[in-house]
Amino acid sequence: MAKMELIATAAFGLEAVVARELRELGYDDQSVEDGRVIFRGDERAICRANLWLRSAERVLVKVGSFPATTFEELFQGTKALPWPDWLPEKAEFPVEGKSVRSKLFSVSDCQAIAKKAIVEKMKERYRRSWFDEKGPRYTIEVSLLKDVATLTIDTSGAGLHKRGYRDLVGQAPLKETLAAAMIQLSFWRHDRVLLDPFCGTGTIPIEAAMIGRNLAPGRNRTFAAEQWGQIPASLWQQVREEAHSLAALDRELRITGTDIDEAALSLARRHARKAGVDNAIHLQRQPMSESRSRFKYGHLICNPPYGERLGERQEVERLYREMGKVFSALDTWSFYVLTSHPGFEALFGRKADKKRKLYNGRIQCNYYQFYGPKPPRREEAAETSEKA
Repeated sequence: MAKMELIATAAFGLEAVVARELRELGYDDQSVEDGRVIFRGDERAICRANLWLRSAERVLVKVGSFPATTFEELFQGTKALPWPDWLPEKAEFPVEGKSVRSKLFSVSDCQAIAKKAIVEKMKERYRRSWFDEKGPRYTIEVSLLKDVATLTIDTSGAGLHKRGYRDLVGQAPLKETLAAAMIQLSFWRHDRVLLDPFCGTGTIPIEAAMIGRNLAPGRNRTFAAEQWGQIPASLWQQVREEAHSLAALDRELRITGTDIDEAALSLARRHARKAGVDNAIHLQRQPMSESRSRFKYGHLICNPPYGERLGERQEVERLYREMGKVFSALDTWSFYVLTSHPGFEALFGRKADKKRKLYNGRIQCNYYQFYGPKPPRREEAAETSEKA
């Protein structure tokens, strides 16, 4: 199988997390840019990246890139690319677009020109004057950044955050990809305790359980490229069988999610069942103020309320002060908190060891990381033995 350039797109701040995931999958030939990781791989890489990436948004095939400061350059550059190698005669190929700091700033015009150029290229190969587009879907994007056009085809279809377990959501849901990234940035391991005292509909505990049991996040969904002739169904089947063989389905985990909202917890239980990890997570109704643990070492990872709405700010600030007092009792634990409140550290009563700018949807946040002491090896071994 010939290698090609592939792109794993990522939310701002998560590029390094996605790059690390790709390296763990064996794709070391990569470069990291804002919002994406470019890597080289074959058809199997398309399957494996879609199935396994936890924090990426999509996996794209890069068809080509070239400078374009005029519509004529955009047309000719697009037409010169090998579209018939990808698009079958009956392909459905909508064209989407975006433009950042480029002379060609009209996205709708760029989309129309790219579409026309692709059709002209297809005419040369298939000897047809029109295409009914009733076959497999190949979503094309023309992206202009600093006067360079990049043309890609989306292999994922629905965004990779759509794992298939969350059909019902509560208020202000945390995206699955961001929850997975928060866990990965904490370097939590399956033999450690994890607590989320604001678990809501369960996204952080569920993603942690999937990581802890090495369950491929895309195992219960389909992808756009599964309908493409370039990738045989047998290859998708092989990759899925590989994922199944690597799953640690019987691994015991110590993951707890608590919340004061019983309706949200009901959704969390439903989502955990659909994700196949309901027996790996303990969910219960409990206020954050009662957060306790009999384990000396652990990870507390949470996405508390931000106080973005008018009138909520004072209530949230009281909550953050209370968090500081409650969490201080877990003095050998590590804490990881995502919030958009700029004064969180002062309210919490402690300066973070590290913070990272992330986006929860369109809300700019900081991911505050407070490191507890490393457990002694003897203690860590004892906890692992107790768990076993």
